[in-house]
Amino acid sequence: MSTSTKWRPLSSVRVRVTALAVLLVTAALTLASVALVLTLDRSLTRAGDDLSRSRAADIAVLASNGSLPTQLENAGDDSVAQVVTDDGEVLAASDNIIGKPAISSFTPSGSEPAVRTMRRVPDDDESEDFRVWVLRAETDTGPITVYVGTSLESVDQAVSTLIRNLLVGIPILVALLAITIWFLLGRTLRPVEAIRSAVAAISHRGLDRRVPVPPHGDEIARLAATMNEMLDRLESASQRQREFVANASHELQSPLAAFRAQLEVAQAHPASTDWLQTAADLRGDSDRMERLVRDLLFLAREDEHAPPHDLVDLDDVVLEESTRLRTSFLGNLNTTQVTGAPVLGSRDDLTRLTRNLLENARNHATSKITVELTATGSEATLVVIDDGPGVPVDHRERIFDRFYRADQSRTPASGGTGLGLAIARAIAERHGGTLDLIDSPTGARFVVRLPAA
Repeated sequence: MSTSTKWRPLSSVRVRVTALAVLLVTAALTLASVALVLTLDRSLTRAGDDLSRSRAADIAVLASNGSLPTQLENAGDDSVAQVVTDDGEVLAASDNIIGKPAISSFTPSGSEPAVRTMRRVPDDDESEDFRVWVLRAETDTGPITVYVGTSLESVDQAVSTLIRNLLVGIPILVALLAITIWFLLGRTLRPVEAIRSAVAAISHRGLDRRVPVPPHGDEIARLAATMNEMLDRLESASQRQREFVANASHELQSPLAAFRAQLEVAQAHPASTDWLQTAADLRGDSDRMERLVRDLLFLAREDEHAPPHDLVDLDDVVLEESTRLRTSFLGNLNTTQVTGAPVLGSRDDLTRLTRNLLENARNHATSKITVELTATGSEATLVVIDDGPGVPVDHRERIFDRFYRADQSRTPASGGTGLGLAIARAIAERHGGTLDLIDSPTGARFVVRLPAA
């Protein structure tokens, strides 16, 4: 097995689909995780902002009303609150920074609150970073500044916890997904592997074998059914080829055997041999072999080239071949229904088609052959009718097979080699037409339909 065709595990559909699915899911989960982390950070920050702004507004109202307590309650576990005068005096503070100096000297320029990130703000015995909202307010004793903020550490801790959980959970989820996809793809592709193995085991000597068809009726089942149909066609073609070779060998063997017998007799008895008769007999056998070889070559090359698109008067061809047939047919040959019918194609091939049909009719007719040719718009129709015994229904398609004859005898008198009708149909189909044997009250009725020029 060559390197190019050797199976490689890493190039299998199962591996590639699993890897692609894992990559896509990992990318999707990563993007979703980033979005989730950013959303959580934004949500926690916004919630802290809302709480701080609301608390600062409440403290400012208390200070304006003169009811500001020295210890600010309800600031929250992770929050700070402080009220400072313009000269830096702390009027009130949350319990975690009571007794501490002012956490900042920043004052907003207008009446709207402003937000600042303040580093190392005292928080009990520690210091933290806070996101602080600052609000100015007027009191009876003068303007004040209200500071209310939430710890950034709590937001960072929540975000960090989420990131750690995602870093642990996503790989586990991706691994479980990869295992699941690998398992499901294995079950899905198992029938494909069975089909591949069955096809790989089929040789030219075992074309009767078929691949297993899954019972589910899905795409793989249809693939298996199509594969079996292809094997049917291959088996049929192989059978036809073997029959063709066997029949051709038999047809060639008969005249060759006659050749040899006559020559041996003549050689053994040269004085009593009628050499003129022997030459005539040998020439007859030679003519038969030459025609057989010519027909075989035609059938072998029928698909190599398309016929030329020459304008051919089919009625001239039919009348010429009918005239030639009259020299060997003693019955009535009626050509009164032959009318003009121009077609495109090869004159030589159409001559052979017509000759084969007429000779077939001559071989089976009792006393009459009728030839009709008409052209109607886009189609020319040639009909050849004989008054012979006709063709049984179960033979009507098989007579167009190569070497097939209802009479299976192989004598020259039985009506040729069995290639004439096969060649005629091949020529009709090469010209874009058809050749069929249709029902007739008596005898056989062959109908050729060709595209009209």
